[in-house]
Amino acid sequence: MDEMTEVRNLRADAPAPDRARLAPGRARLAEAVTAGWRSRAVWGRRKFVIAAVVVSVTAVAVTASVLADGGDSGRTVRPAASPSINLKGMSAAELLERAARTVERQGPVTVPRAKQWIYTETVQEDGRKPPEEGRTNHFTSRQWIRYDGSAIGSVLPMPGAELEIRSMRLENGGEGDDRSPREMYRFMTTVPADGDKALKAIRDEHAIGDIEGETEAQRDYREIGVLLDTPVMPSEGLAGLYRALATLPGGEVTDHVVRNAAGRPVIALRYEGKDIGPTGLKMGDEWLLDPQTYRVVGRRLTEGGKVVGGNSTVTMAVVDKAGRRS
Repeated sequence: MDEMTEVRNLRADAPAPDRARLAPGRARLAEAVTAGWRSRAVWGRRKFVIAAVVVSVTAVAVTASVLADGGDSGRTVRPAASPSINLKGMSAAELLERAARTVERQGPVTVPRAKQWIYTETVQEDGRKPPEEGRTNHFTSRQWIRYDGSAIGSVLPMPGAELEIRSMRLENGGEGDDRSPREMYRFMTTVPADGDKALKAIRDEHAIGDIEGETEAQRDYREIGVLLDTPVMPSEGLAGLYRALATLPGGEVTDHVVRNAAGRPVIALRYEGKDIGPTGLKMGDEWLLDPQTYRVVGRRLTEGGKVVGGNSTVTMAVVDKAGRRS
């Protein structure tokens, strides 16, 4: 029996399938979710895989980088609801300088305790093919990672799913190049707000592996891209990342506020890659910024200039226990 085909054929009023029948599909999706959290924590290689809906599970990658600036543990972050911003004619460097100045004015971020968890709710999207009639290519992902990197949890987007927790050892090189949110935050506190100095600090750390034939600018972009995925981001360090990114070529700003997969207004900053995708088209990134806080609230993958997948943050919060949302 093909369990995922059975899930595809479920009607809205159908009873929830039993755990035994869904076990193989559940295991594949759980592994994909694990890979997604690891790709956020990765500091040694860049992974960004198109998020697929449950009915056609392939892989999931989760990227988001925003927590409440100041406030109490458990505070929720939601993208802006009704921005008014003029982006026409704005260059990537101008947008990133505006973003850097905005985040510098924000208060200190909430720093979790070691045993607390970072909860993230995102909307994943798969834009490679049109949705089937009556269905959508979007699904909601709910995930938790402990601040010290010792465990992750998730509730899979499928009928009857329950919270599943897996142990991990992200700190001190316990799982290769991966890093815990705490380790990434600690490094980001050492990154200055000045762009040139921030770029030097990143290059001195030399945290990710080299790729044969890539330019220094391409490597710098990979390093910055990984660090932008830091879930707990100090304001000064984020300002430095933005200014460092502004020194690199290739960025383009969409001249109007766009809607992300969650239906929220965001600013889109696109970088076309040099790599050739499976269809022979250039692959690229589209960073999604909240138009009020200017923090990253999503990331999309492009192919030949078209969005083919990605994710959008709905909520992020520090909680005391996996399974809690606030």
